[in-house]
Amino acid sequence: MKNLKMTKLTVAGIGPGNTETMTIACRAALTEADVIIGYTGYIELLRPIFPDKDFRPMPMKTETARCRESLALAAEGKQVCLVSGGDPGVYGMASLVLELAPEYPAVVVEILPGVTAASSGAALLGAPLGHDFAVISLSDLLTPWELITKRLRQAAAGDFVICIYNPASHKRRDYLQKAAMILLETLPPERVCGLAHNIGREEESIQITTLGTLGEIETDMFTTVFIGNSKTSVINGKIVTPRGYNQA
Repeated sequence: MKNLKMTKLTVAGIGPGNTETMTIACRAALTEADVIIGYTGYIELLRPIFPDKDFRPMPMKTETARCRESLALAAEGKQVCLVSGGDPGVYGMASLVLELAPEYPAVVVEILPGVTAASSGAALLGAPLGHDFAVISLSDLLTPWELITKRLRQAAAGDFVICIYNPASHKRRDYLQKAAMILLETLPPERVCGLAHNIGREEESIQITTLGTLGEIETDMFTTVFIGNSKTSVINGKIVTPRGYNQA
């Protein structure tokens, strides 16, 4: 180890993908990078901002390959930035990179945080995350549906605000409907809910609704869903969850 020449791999969260919400540190890492690796959709967001970069786009379900290529190129001395949408530590690439990093002892991994969809979507809707909240993904590619169901029920029982990632896809059209039915076992149909779609992009939109009608709304992988707690309300068109403690 003493004779190894250490190199660095940067894993950066690009936030929603627009320049306004990208952190200064992330933008600097992308500017300095020799190679930028990431999911094809994220790379397409970055091309207009960094048109002269060496981009290595890779499709969905190639996460391990992405990480290995990033580590291998960094080990060769390249300045590599592996990008995740939102924050790399929230359903992103950071954990997988760190799991594989021991195979590349000369590479130091740097994690740069980004604005995750829970934060950016909440800001569009108001302040739904003003108190304790749980973030749950409905994607069952890596997590069994039975475990997702258990977590939904426990979050509802604990009166958490619930933020749902990946509510639907082409193969999972009815998952949000199924999740809403599970939550309705515990929560009232009038519970305040909000949806943020295509956050930070041209098609950005929001919708405020209730749990009773949430399952009827069409969503996709670019939608983030918020279910309020028992104190959440709508004030002047904004979803607000009180901070929950006595204020002077």
